[in-house]
Amino acid sequence: MTEFEYAPALESTSILNLQSDYNLFINGKYVPAKTGKRFPTINPATGEAIANVAYADLADVNAAVAAARTAYQKVWSKMPAAERGKYLFRIARILQERAREFAVLETLDNGKPIRESRDTDIPLAAAHFFYHAGWADKLDYAGLGANPKAHGVVGQIIPWNFPMLMLAWKVAPALAAGNTVVLKPAETTPLTALLFAEVCQQAGLPAGVVNIVTGDGVTGTHIVSHPGVDKIAFTGSTGVGKAIARAVAATKKSVTLELGGKAANIVYDDAAIDEAVEGIVNGIFFNQGHVCCAGSRLLVQENIQDEVIEKLKRRMALIRVGNPLDKNTDLGAINSAEQLSRITELTSTGDAEGAERWSAPCDLPSKGYWYAPTIFTGVSQTHRIAREEIFGPVLSVLTFRTPAEAIEKANNTPYGLSAGIWSEKGSKVLWTANKLRAGVIWTNTFNKFDPASPFGGYKESGWGREGGRHGLAAYLKGGKN
Repeated sequence: MTEFEYAPALESTSILNLQSDYNLFINGKYVPAKTGKRFPTINPATGEAIANVAYADLADVNAAVAAARTAYQKVWSKMPAAERGKYLFRIARILQERAREFAVLETLDNGKPIRESRDTDIPLAAAHFFYHAGWADKLDYAGLGANPKAHGVVGQIIPWNFPMLMLAWKVAPALAAGNTVVLKPAETTPLTALLFAEVCQQAGLPAGVVNIVTGDGVTGTHIVSHPGVDKIAFTGSTGVGKAIARAVAATKKSVTLELGGKAANIVYDDAAIDEAVEGIVNGIFFNQGHVCCAGSRLLVQENIQDEVIEKLKRRMALIRVGNPLDKNTDLGAINSAEQLSRITELTSTGDAEGAERWSAPCDLPSKGYWYAPTIFTGVSQTHRIAREEIFGPVLSVLTFRTPAEAIEKANNTPYGLSAGIWSEKGSKVLWTANKLRAGVIWTNTFNKFDPASPFGGYKESGWGREGGRHGLAAYLKGGKN
């Protein structure tokens, strides 16, 4: 059989107006940090610095919260809801117009393939602003009670795996509900948030309605503990989420937490195997496995295990790992040296505990942070790789004999964010879904999202929902999640 090599199809970075230094965005303007401190943001595909970014200390957070409070009291809360909605519509349209610019910058800063930034992240971010723009003047009809009120100033802390999409998940409903925002992007991926600040200026958004401060966990702590912040919205690790919950427990702050996961992807013996294999690959290798709802545990019925694993390996061998800016790339760079170290450490325990490792044959680049798509078979429920969130392109395979055993194994986790079910029988799917303790359950597909659909989990996967009417409620007093 003749094999054809792919010719590189690199996306140009010429559309970007990259700066060597980036400032904070406070009260409608880019301003330097009061301490003058900066830190580099790194291109994970090369390990080289892209730019230096301002480091926000307590004084900067104080200024951002004060700007947000003034904007809320004097402008945003007094503005007719329909007018607020117009600003969200403008932001959504500008995001669409500048989609290529955002996609290239996201890939450069994050390491994900340009196809994912271009086809998923940025279009969905714009869709969230469009969706919530429509809610702005209809809050009385959202089933949240008569005349619901905004919280006021919302502190938002977002992760590095979907920087621009997570910004949209947080900012769009907050503004639609009438709140103002102080947002902190992740330390390793701040650039698209700072470009979004430019979009806010372009849309004419009143000064102080959106403020963006960059920094590390200390900066985030200043936001969480600030007495001028009325609500906290956080997406990130379960450990940090627990710390935030403890910090706000004695306050009147409202809080939503979208945390980790260890999702089960259940494949029954009556599933369409080829279709299921594609769903398995998408479920764990999309965005290098940097997905809180990734299908990182494959539960396959014992009598079809060999067929599924054989076809899965064949499919994994076709995954193209390499330059994230190449349109042919399927799996890009690991986001940071720290995350690569964690993936390596956790997978080494899989080897030590007796699981069998198989990695797709591929040549990894010599520079940057890379990890080959990997599966472990012979995994038991006691293995660390079956219990802890790896947050990388690593799949643990377990087997089951009966549907009841599948449920027992799927629910045997402190998490409860998502799950997948593969079967041709609707009755079996519904029976399984009814018994799974997971907030989002996909059937014969995986990793499908829509702004109108709520997203969130149970147990250590967080509090509350994001997206849809349920996510909107979290940004309103009296709203119910």
